[in-house]
Amino acid sequence: MDVLSQHEIAEAGHRILNPITDEKLELLGELCRWQREQRLLDLGSGKGEMLCTWARRHGIQGLGVDLSEVHVAAARARAAHLGVADRVRFEQAEASGFAVDQASFDAVACIGATWIGGGLAGTIDLMRPALAPGGLLLIGEPFWREEPPAEAYGALGFGPDEFTSLPGTLDRLAAAGLELLEMVLADEDSWDRYVAAQWWTVARWLDDHPDHPDAPAMRDYLDRSRRSHLAYGRRYLGWGVFVLRPAA
Repeated sequence: MDVLSQHEIAEAGHRILNPITDEKLELLGELCRWQREQRLLDLGSGKGEMLCTWARRHGIQGLGVDLSEVHVAAARARAAHLGVADRVRFEQAEASGFAVDQASFDAVACIGATWIGGGLAGTIDLMRPALAPGGLLLIGEPFWREEPPAEAYGALGFGPDEFTSLPGTLDRLAAAGLELLEMVLADEDSWDRYVAAQWWTVARWLDDHPDHPDAPAMRDYLDRSRRSHLAYGRRYLGWGVFVLRPAA
């Protein structure tokens, strides 16, 4: 069973596919100081909650690109529900290879999907060409709140050098030629609402599909998610959205 299919099942009840709450998403939109009709490109847009709610609240326009056909369908339905289908559109495609006109967006976002570029630096390189002069980059990225024990890496599925501390993340962003302007960080409750909320969803899916070919893999996913979050993720793993601009 592939990772995308696992997440489509586990996140079936989620509107926001990362550890940021509705309140923090609203705060992030305010911090970006949107002006009406500005354009946002969201790479790895999930179910489109960020684009749709900001289009309704701030009057922006946007394009979301996501690999999951399931998530793109949900994003289009959300746009219709919020009455912003004329302001945002969603495309099902590989975000890393999706072509847009150069310098055509006032902001480019990749919120929790820096795997599309093989990591933070590579994803920044993917984002830059679409950004208009004076625009913003919004990047959602994990970091270590404190140095984890060695066994945490395997339990959480990350390599030791994949992420770094919060100051180390600042250094990586600076090395990529970006200036940090603002940030909104997840907390333990944010993580609980993202990770723990999946457990009930998966448990109910298993109740409804006990003989499904993917049921053993989903049971293993559920067991690993509970243990890794409680043992390591909740304490050690941070996550935040960083508001950036190219350094002068």
